[in-house]
Parts: sequence; structure tokens; C-alpha cells
Amino acid sequence: MLPEEVGEFDSAWRGALSRAAETLDLDEVYQVLDDWHSIALLTRADPTAHRRMLQAARRVLAGEAIPTVPRAEIDALIQERLGR
Repeated sequence: MLPEEVGEFDSAWRGALSRAAETLDLDEVYQVLDDWHSIALLTRADPTAHRRMLQAARRVLAGEAIPTVPRAEIDALIQERLGR
């Protein structure tokens, strides 16, 4: 996870623990760990790409139009990289 995401993780973690203490159900705790484990793996693989994704998400949520690539182009690129 990126340093700027630590607060978000901490909030999710503390909230899940608090609710688990009330309900005696650890499902949400496990879900938070699973979600953030996935984020940690993606971040470790390419922190720069993860930051770009977060920036793009913020822009979209703010209503800003961002450049996109048509699905067919993405599919073609994947097939090319797979050598198909």
C-alpha cells in the first residue's frame, strides 16, 4: 500500500475491528484484510501504476473527463502481448 493510503486502511481496519467486537463476527475483518492484501500486491508490483490509477479515479469521481481507450483496442493489445 502507498503511504497516502495508510489512513484509509487504518480507518477500515479499526471500523471492522470495532464492529467485530460488537457482533462477534470476524467476516468484515477478514474482508478488509483480503481487500488490502490485494491492493498491497498490486502496489508492490508497480507503485507508479497504482498511483496513476488512484489519480485517474479521483479525477473521474470529481466529474472530470479523462481519456479512455476503446475495449476493442485493449482486447487487441492483450491478444498481441499473448502472441495470439
